[in-house]
Amino acid sequence: MDQLDLQQYNVRTDLALEAREIASETNGHSKFEGISEEREELDGITVTHMHVENEQGAKSIGKMVGRYVTIEVPELRDHDSELQNKVANCFAQHFSSFLERLSIDKAASVLIVGLGNWHVTPDALGPLVVENVLVTRHLFELMPESVAPGYRSVSAVAPGVLGVTGIESSEVVQGIVERSKPDLIIAIDALASRALERVNTTIQIADIGIHPGSGIGNKRRGLTKEILGVPVIAIGIPTVVYASTIVSNAFQMMRNHMEQHNGNTDQLFGVMNQMPEEETLQLVREVLHPLGHDLLVTPKEVDQFIEDIANVLANGLNAALHEAIDQNNVSAYTH
Repeated sequence: MDQLDLQQYNVRTDLALEAREIASETNGHSKFEGISEEREELDGITVTHMHVENEQGAKSIGKMVGRYVTIEVPELRDHDSELQNKVANCFAQHFSSFLERLSIDKAASVLIVGLGNWHVTPDALGPLVVENVLVTRHLFELMPESVAPGYRSVSAVAPGVLGVTGIESSEVVQGIVERSKPDLIIAIDALASRALERVNTTIQIADIGIHPGSGIGNKRRGLTKEILGVPVIAIGIPTVVYASTIVSNAFQMMRNHMEQHNGNTDQLFGVMNQMPEEETLQLVREVLHPLGHDLLVTPKEVDQFIEDIANVLANGLNAALHEAIDQNNVSAYTH
């Protein structure tokens, strides 16, 4: 059985797609028992459907059993409003399939949780989405007669981060769930990628829940059905890459380039030429953080990127959750 422990290699990625890529590179093949994968491309949008079917598949790539949908749109960095609307529509359609698979009724109530820190731009994705989604629970509670057909009860909260509030996000959410009793939780968080080209251009949807702080290596109490007693759909977008990962990848690309043109790179790279990728990454990490710290890297235009992608998610969620909103004109409903 193929097994890959990502912790062994210190590979920091929250994307199931990248975890499978790492497993493929390590094992020398792309097919794994217990994992099915389909890919489709349309108008510059690549959608990958991955189903980790059992524990064997989970151990192969180091991810939990569940379904993952990854939407990749490299051109999102161009601030093209028409493309953003297409992505929001695509996201709404695929998110709706998760609702159907979980048998979430059109009248079921939803709690949207925006994880992250308002004051740190790459980590502000969740709160920004919460600011832009259409919330209706108060209308259903206070004046239900005024709610038009085609809308459902939606509430939203940005619980902050442990370092600011002193309270775990899961504890805040658990208290809200016990009082408001939603039928579904949607958790949104910033992630980490191993590839700079996927930063702020990739959306991952998963039915496995989420762990706050996972994007920067934290392992804390998560938001899952097992903990909260309610189905949890996780939405994540990579907003950072570790500097050690960038340097390691650059070294591998340079070595591959020299091999194509020279053939023998031992004289140029010496002992590093014989080191496996995971050992190279570990060496780079040790060099980059002599004080015990690694660097998180994000594009300099992160302010605009985060605002754009948060609007894409908010528009898509509005369309997927409220039947009255036309998925072909999702941008009209951001407030």
